[in-house]
Amino acid sequence: MKSNMTRRKFLAGTGGVAAGITALSATPSKVFAGEKTVKIGFLAALTGDAAGWGLPGLYGVEIWAEQINAAGGMEVAGEKYRIEIISYDDEFDAIKATIGAKKLLFEDEVSIVLMLGITPVQAVKDFMTRNKMIVTTLVPTDISADAPYLFAPVEVHPFYNVTAVDWIARNMPHIKTAAIATQNDELGLSSLATYRAAFEVAGIEIVEENLFGFEVTDFAPVVSKLISSSPDLITWDTAYPDYVNLLTEQAYLQGFEGTIVNCTLDQYEHILGKTSKEFMEGFLWQFPDLDDPIMQGGGTHFENAAAFYNTYAERYPGAWTAVSWEYAAAAEMWKSAVQTAGTFDPPTVADTLRSLSPVPHAFGDAEWWGESFFGINSAALGKWPVVQMQNGKAVIVEMADVRAWMDKHGDVLIKHFKALGVPMSG
Repeated sequence: MKSNMTRRKFLAGTGGVAAGITALSATPSKVFAGEKTVKIGFLAALTGDAAGWGLPGLYGVEIWAEQINAAGGMEVAGEKYRIEIISYDDEFDAIKATIGAKKLLFEDEVSIVLMLGITPVQAVKDFMTRNKMIVTTLVPTDISADAPYLFAPVEVHPFYNVTAVDWIARNMPHIKTAAIATQNDELGLSSLATYRAAFEVAGIEIVEENLFGFEVTDFAPVVSKLISSSPDLITWDTAYPDYVNLLTEQAYLQGFEGTIVNCTLDQYEHILGKTSKEFMEGFLWQFPDLDDPIMQGGGTHFENAAAFYNTYAERYPGAWTAVSWEYAAAAEMWKSAVQTAGTFDPPTVADTLRSLSPVPHAFGDAEWWGESFFGINSAALGKWPVVQMQNGKAVIVEMADVRAWMDKHGDVLIKHFKALGVPMSG
């Protein structure tokens, strides 16, 4: 099947979730006169090509704030505070991010700024450091030794991708060969280095790789070339959501009968509708639905996870993505540090956050990590789920220990990063 998608349409497609749910936008948390409030800044793309990585996360952090406010607010040093989320659309643009950062700090007087990463974060990193403002990113390669207030408290992409391959090696020993296809950009290459390392450690031979450009609109030849190498497993690496949809649909249409593993599987109900429940059975990826029973257990640190997920699913049906919960998870970790410190003062909270051991990551206890890659331990590394499609539903099959894998095989990963020329520091 030939796609009529242009590069512009594809890039806009990463914001497809945002376009589909804009009309259902949540009502911001109400703040009443006389109540003490704390302000959280949200600086990410809410419109434009990258809105799919920002807007769903804004809705998620608004739901997180609503839950806390409905329970009486956030208790700090014996007093209750209502949480107010103040957002600014940076359109994934460096200049707009700089303007937004100044507004959030100097006009709105926020206590933390939640960001997506890459270009906007790099544009404001020095400014935030000079003003000693805590900033979170979903891209750990943003962090660096000269930015002590910048944290990657949730995402450790692409490193957690090793866990699904490790799970396959232990639970599906018949898989001996793999083929990889993804877009040829920094995101795809960093993930490719990670999958190469994971497959090497697992003893799985890579029999085909296809790094395609953004000019590609017909994915039938991409998939047919992979299938012609007769792999036991195919991975789309960390392909963008629309690419995952199109590649997976092609694998279905071309009769691939092996295992598929990928970083994300956003809006998987849509992919189920384009393929079949039988074809998607066993698909492996890294991002769970938060109503999974494992997320309700005592070993995780995302409060009211099921209620959060159910509220999101009801408000934005079919729109759950990898980032829907991540900004909220970053805010939850910040909340833990604030309550431990007994103050909202950003430098004090940053020191407290860095001193947390273990680090209360959404998926379980973690530790600050990153010096070997980024020059500073500012990324929370610990457990990360391996998710499998079972009867049309995402199911966590294991909470895997990323840190243990990295401690044992980090040199293999570094080797592949260097081989592909992927930068290892922001």
